Amino acid sequence: MTIQEKQQELIDEFAIYDDWMDKYEYIIELGKSVKGIPEQSKTKEQLIEGCQSNVWLTCRLEAGKMYFEADADAIITKGIIGMLLQVYNGESPQTILQTEPNFIHEIGLTEHLSPTRANGLLSMVKRIKTEALQSLNP
Repeated sequence: MTIQEKQQELIDEFAIYDDWMDKYEYIIELGKSVKGIPEQSKTKEQLIEGCQSNVWLTCRLEAGKMYFEADADAIITKGIIGMLLQVYNGESPQTILQTEPNFIHEIGLTEHLSPTRANGLLSMVKRIKTEALQSLNP
């Protein structure tokens, strides 16, 4: 599945719901499905700066593809990072750097987040892209 297809899949999943309370419930369900990371991986280096909640992100480059794992101490935040992982996991660093998470705008997420959560979302995207860039220039 291409990265554009992954984004479209999320857009289609959210299109099922008309009400934003239902969409928040879906984000919570996505958060519950995020595996998380072990406690020993929740270090200061893995913490994403700029998020209201604590969000940790680990990544590895394997056979030219990036793989991310994340955890958060707030379930909605965990759902949001889960959506980003759904889109970016298994993609090459170049694809990650070239692809904006358009699904965020398409599903209307930015308009329904508090300013601090919206800022945290931007920080998550920035961190994923920074990890991709660093994997190209070790």
